[in-house]
Amino acid sequence: MDWNHYRFRSRWALPAPPATVYQALERAEEYPRWWPQVREVTRFDDTTGVLRIRSVLPYDMTFTAREVRRDPAAGVLESSLSGDIEGWARWTVTPLGTGTLARYEQVVDVRKPLLRWLALPCRPVFRANHRLMMRAGARGLAGHLQAV
Repeated sequence: MDWNHYRFRSRWALPAPPATVYQALERAEEYPRWWPQVREVTRFDDTTGVLRIRSVLPYDMTFTAREVRRDPAAGVLESSLSGDIEGWARWTVTPLGTGTLARYEQVVDVRKPLLRWLALPCRPVFRANHRLMMRAGARGLAGHLQAV
Protein backbone atom coordinates (compact mmCIF):
# COMPACT_ATOMS: atom_id res chain seq x y z
CA MET A 1 0.00 0.00 0.00
CA ASP A 2 1.19 3.49 -0.84
CA TRP A 3 0.63 5.41 2.42
CA ASN A 4 0.88 8.74 0.55
CA HIS A 5 -1.94 7.95 -1.87
CA TYR A 6 -5.46 9.10 -0.94
CA ARG A 7 -8.92 8.76 -2.42
CA PHE A 8 -11.53 11.05 -0.89
CA ARG A 9 -15.28 11.27 -1.52
CA SER A 10 -17.85 13.65 -0.06
CA ARG A 11 -21.52 14.30 -0.69
CA TRP A 12 -23.09 17.66 0.05
CA ALA A 13 -26.88 18.07 0.06
CA LEU A 14 -27.45 21.76 -0.64
CA PRO A 15 -30.56 23.98 -0.51
CA ALA A 16 -30.29 25.55 -3.96
CA PRO A 17 -30.85 24.58 -7.61
CA PRO A 18 -28.01 22.73 -9.37
CA ALA A 19 -27.17 25.68 -11.64
CA THR A 20 -26.71 27.96 -8.62
CA VAL A 21 -24.50 25.42 -6.83
CA TYR A 22 -22.46 24.85 -9.98
CA GLN A 23 -21.89 28.59 -10.39
CA ALA A 24 -20.67 28.86 -6.79
CA LEU A 25 -18.31 25.89 -7.18
CA GLU A 26 -16.81 27.15 -10.44
CA ARG A 27 -15.76 30.42 -8.74
CA ALA A 28 -12.81 29.02 -6.78
CA GLU A 29 -11.49 32.51 -6.06
CA GLU A 30 -14.57 33.04 -3.85
CA TYR A 31 -14.10 29.85 -1.78
CA PRO A 32 -12.34 31.70 1.08
CA ARG A 33 -15.55 33.73 1.61
CA TRP A 34 -17.55 30.66 2.61
CA TRP A 35 -15.04 27.83 3.19
CA PRO A 36 -12.90 28.66 6.25
CA GLN A 37 -10.15 26.13 5.45
CA VAL A 38 -9.53 27.54 1.98
CA ARG A 39 -7.29 30.36 3.12
CA GLU A 40 -6.26 31.83 -0.20
CA VAL A 41 -6.91 31.41 -3.93
CA THR A 42 -4.76 33.23 -6.47
CA ARG A 43 -6.03 33.03 -10.05
CA PHE A 44 -3.49 33.05 -12.87
CA ASP A 45 -6.05 32.95 -15.67
CA ASP A 46 -9.53 31.55 -16.40
CA THR A 47 -8.41 27.94 -15.91
CA THR A 48 -5.50 27.96 -13.43
CA GLY A 49 -4.93 29.10 -9.87
CA VAL A 50 -3.03 28.38 -6.67
CA LEU A 51 -4.91 27.38 -3.53
CA ARG A 52 -3.64 27.44 0.04
CA ILE A 53 -5.65 25.36 2.50
CA ARG A 54 -5.37 24.64 6.20
CA SER A 55 -7.76 22.60 8.30
CA VAL A 56 -7.47 21.62 11.97
CA LEU A 57 -3.89 20.36 11.84
CA PRO A 58 -1.11 22.99 11.94
CA TYR A 59 0.12 22.80 8.36
CA ASP A 60 -0.76 24.47 5.08
CA MET A 61 -1.13 22.68 1.76
CA THR A 62 -0.44 24.70 -1.38
CA PHE A 63 -1.18 23.42 -4.85
CA THR A 64 -1.96 24.55 -8.37
CA ALA A 65 -5.34 23.58 -9.80
CA ARG A 66 -5.71 23.49 -13.58
CA GLU A 67 -9.15 23.05 -15.05
CA VAL A 68 -9.41 20.00 -17.29
CA ARG A 69 -13.19 19.85 -17.63
CA ARG A 70 -15.94 22.45 -17.22
CA ASP A 71 -19.27 21.02 -18.33
CA PRO A 72 -22.29 22.91 -16.96
CA ALA A 73 -24.75 20.67 -18.85
CA ALA A 74 -23.36 17.57 -17.11
CA GLY A 75 -22.71 19.45 -13.87
CA VAL A 76 -19.01 18.53 -13.85
CA LEU A 77 -15.99 20.56 -12.80
CA GLU A 78 -12.66 18.74 -12.82
CA SER A 79 -9.11 19.92 -12.17
CA SER A 80 -5.64 18.47 -12.14
CA LEU A 81 -3.66 19.25 -8.99
CA SER A 82 0.10 19.73 -8.56
CA GLY A 83 2.27 20.93 -5.71
CA ASP A 84 1.98 19.64 -2.13
CA ILE A 85 -0.56 17.20 -3.56
CA GLU A 86 -0.68 15.78 -7.08
CA GLY A 87 -3.64 14.18 -8.77
CA TRP A 88 -7.16 15.33 -9.60
CA ALA A 89 -10.39 16.59 -8.05
CA ARG A 90 -13.91 16.60 -9.45
CA TRP A 91 -17.27 18.10 -8.50
CA THR A 92 -20.41 16.55 -9.95
CA VAL A 93 -23.62 18.51 -9.36
CA THR A 94 -27.03 16.83 -9.76
CA PRO A 95 -30.62 17.56 -8.69
CA LEU A 96 -31.73 16.23 -5.29
CA GLY A 97 -35.39 16.91 -4.52
CA THR A 98 -35.78 20.69 -4.52
CA GLY A 99 -32.05 21.17 -3.98
CA THR A 100 -28.76 19.75 -5.18
CA LEU A 101 -26.35 16.94 -4.46
CA ALA A 102 -22.73 18.00 -4.96
CA ARG A 103 -20.41 15.00 -5.08
CA TYR A 104 -16.71 15.61 -4.55
CA GLU A 105 -14.04 13.11 -5.55
CA GLN A 106 -10.31 13.53 -5.15
CA VAL A 107 -7.44 11.16 -5.89
CA VAL A 108 -4.04 12.49 -4.87
CA ASP A 109 -0.53 11.62 -3.84
CA VAL A 110 0.97 13.72 -1.08
CA ARG A 111 4.26 15.39 -2.04
CA LYS A 112 4.80 17.64 1.00
CA PRO A 113 7.93 16.13 2.67
CA LEU A 114 6.80 16.33 6.30
CA LEU A 115 3.43 14.74 5.52
CA ARG A 116 5.12 11.98 3.53
CA TRP A 117 7.36 11.25 6.48
CA LEU A 118 4.36 11.12 8.85
CA ALA A 119 2.16 9.13 6.45
CA LEU A 120 2.14 5.80 8.26
CA PRO A 121 1.49 6.91 11.85
CA CYS A 122 -0.75 9.86 10.96
CA ARG A 123 -2.84 8.55 8.05
CA PRO A 124 -6.06 8.23 10.14
CA VAL A 125 -5.54 11.76 11.47
CA PHE A 126 -4.98 13.14 7.96
CA ARG A 127 -8.19 11.46 6.75
CA ALA A 128 -10.15 12.86 9.73
CA ASN A 129 -8.68 16.31 9.03
CA HIS A 130 -9.97 16.10 5.45
CA ARG A 131 -13.45 15.02 6.65
CA LEU A 132 -13.61 18.02 8.99
CA MET A 133 -12.58 20.35 6.19
CA MET A 134 -15.24 18.94 3.87
CA ARG A 135 -17.93 19.14 6.56
CA ALA A 136 -17.07 22.82 7.13
CA GLY A 137 -17.16 23.44 3.38
CA ALA A 138 -20.64 21.94 3.08
CA ARG A 139 -21.93 24.10 5.93
CA GLY A 140 -20.22 27.18 4.53
CA LEU A 141 -21.59 26.73 1.04
CA ALA A 142 -25.10 26.02 2.33
CA GLY A 143 -25.01 29.27 4.31
CA HIS A 144 -23.56 31.19 1.38
CA LEU A 145 -26.28 29.90 -0.96
CA GLN A 146 -29.03 30.88 1.47
CA ALA A 147 -27.57 34.40 1.79
CA VAL A 148 -27.39 34.94 -1.99
